[in-house]
Amino acid sequence: MPVTDETYLLLTTFRKSGEGVPTAIWIAALPDGSCGFTTEVNSGKVKRIRNNPAVTLQPCDVRGRVKEGSVVTHATAEVLLGEDAKEVRAAIVRKHSVMTKFLALGDVVRRLFRKADTTECAIRMVLQP
Repeated sequence: MPVTDETYLLLTTFRKSGEGVPTAIWIAALPDGSCGFTTEVNSGKVKRIRNNPAVTLQPCDVRGRVKEGSVVTHATAEVLLGEDAKEVRAAIVRKHSVMTKFLALGDVVRRLFRKADTTECAIRMVLQP
């Protein structure tokens, strides 16, 4: 099964020291063969990807526990902002429609209690062969 068909993937980004930082994410395939996910513009993932675009992906469960026997896929990531992020957002909503509607309510509540940067942000990844 292609990695883009998985529901959850463990994304590993890398600090300047080279230390990996794993995070469970949802992704969606994009028409050009790449894939992507959405995130907050001020997240650690965005900062680390801007410093080092090399990432790895591995199938996992919602808690980030790697699926036994799964293979690590290497990719190159780029940060997309504003209009550039909309294609990724739309792909995520198509693939994960029920959960994205449910989580949108949480976003509204969270914005009531803290000032958040509302800049649309997504990460696009090109998988390495």
